[in-house]
Amino acid sequence: MIGAFHQPRCVIADTDTLSTLDDRQLRAGIAEVIKYGVIRDTDLFLWLEDNIPQLLARDPQALAYAIERSCVNKAEIVAQDELESGSRALLNLGHTFGHAIEAGMGYGTWLHGEAVAAGMVMAARLSQQLGWIDSAVTERVIRLIQRAQLPIHCPAEMDTQQFLNLMAVDKKVQRGKIRFVLLRGLHDAVITDEVSATQLSRTIELCREVGTESATSTPAKHL
Repeated sequence: MIGAFHQPRCVIADTDTLSTLDDRQLRAGIAEVIKYGVIRDTDLFLWLEDNIPQLLARDPQALAYAIERSCVNKAEIVAQDELESGSRALLNLGHTFGHAIEAGMGYGTWLHGEAVAAGMVMAARLSQQLGWIDSAVTERVIRLIQRAQLPIHCPAEMDTQQFLNLMAVDKKVQRGKIRFVLLRGLHDAVITDEVSATQLSRTIELCREVGTESATSTPAKHL
């Protein structure tokens, strides 16, 4: 919430720990793996398209590969920008919208990964509105998130103004402008604050319109 940085003394990734998670928590974690494939890692994205069922089934080799690729991707980005003054912000794909969902619905109602998943869909739709990607790229991102059994719609309970109000106080706001991580192509993410109020509102409205019938206060209820 505050955005402070504290570097760890070590990092332990014990895949056996994942056996303690229920399926919903596991899916929420997979959302962040998908993020790396979308923003920069072509091979990982292609692998995920073929191996999402294995991840959901907790196949040990699939889990180990996803974790390794995620660690490599994050390490490379953080090494370039430890304090998020530039390129590290690419790790926030889907998070500007996602943080608004978490706050608007009440923390814990939507898990972080669930909110980020819906946020990635919104980021893709906004990128398409800007003319940076075509519908085929948007649908490919949506299809992968959907196959991971994660939400692709924002909550019907949140209206456009609530979204805008919550995003306006996000830590990524600079000089009164909301910074977004958007896509100029699959595996080609950029940071921008050049988004009009009309484009942003339309993205939120479209997300709600598409998801009105199935969206509920708890994503797990309609997966």
